[in-house]
Amino acid sequence: MRFLVRTLPLGAPFGNRASTASTGALSFVPPCRSTDAQYVEQLQDFMSQVKHLFVMTGAGLSTESGIPDYRSEKVGLYARTDRRPMEHMEFIRSAKSRQRYWARNFVGWPQFSSHQPNAAHRALQQWEERSKLHWLVTQNVDALHSKAGQKRLTELHGCTHRVICLSCGDISAREDLQRHFEALNPDWTAHAGAVAPDGDVFVEDEQVLHFKVPSCECCGGILKPDVTFFGDTVSKAKVQFVHERLAESDAVLVVGSSLQVYSGYRFVLAANDRKIPIALINIGPTRADHLAQIKVSGRCGEVLSLIQAS
Repeated sequence: MRFLVRTLPLGAPFGNRASTASTGALSFVPPCRSTDAQYVEQLQDFMSQVKHLFVMTGAGLSTESGIPDYRSEKVGLYARTDRRPMEHMEFIRSAKSRQRYWARNFVGWPQFSSHQPNAAHRALQQWEERSKLHWLVTQNVDALHSKAGQKRLTELHGCTHRVICLSCGDISAREDLQRHFEALNPDWTAHAGAVAPDGDVFVEDEQVLHFKVPSCECCGGILKPDVTFFGDTVSKAKVQFVHERLAESDAVLVVGSSLQVYSGYRFVLAANDRKIPIALINIGPTRADHLAQIKVSGRCGEVLSLIQAS
């Protein structure tokens, strides 16, 4: 396939289409003008030539479900606070850090786990049903693609809805761990602040001093969310699997990611090396703008809902 690279100025909005998400759910979505009709037509032309689409999604997809991202201007976690996510080695080395992490995660879990897929998740799942979407790789850990029914899916950085033992490798449900926390800490209470993209909340350190954390029921080992913390790496086997799915694809669409994290960006670089055409949907710049044949600026749900994937 060959695509022309076109840089289009923002113009009149596409009709009077209403937002695909409620005002409350959009509180973490950066300000963005409605997408120009020409951009939609350009992406539709791209999609009409695709038979085996490889999709990569990022945090910008889930902001429309009410989950904040890290980097968005003014509304991302980094812009709103000076807090940073848990580092891998800090979690491994420090029992106090694990206690703090799990106490905050315990408080934030009911709200975080209640989030539901939005129009973008549903559109991508429908593309899979229609055999347009060959494989989807998400950098998100919120399970919203799974909740939407996506099957051809790789969770590149894992999923907060699973817990892994660092000693024996046993996998268990995060919801089960929540009940263990409640049993061990029947009288523990804490006042929490805003929820982070991984379900963490802000709880003062003195509030977590007496919070009890269970060990693995199988071997007594350390329990960790089954996610790739900052400073950790994605397994070679998973990376190789994703490269194989990419090689089977004839186009790449990146949705809601600035691609600042190399673990995802490497697949866009690989697509460029293979001369696989690339399209982007994101509010704001991405690391791959110079590699893309098409760049659409707009809300993910709004844009995807306008694209026919027959």
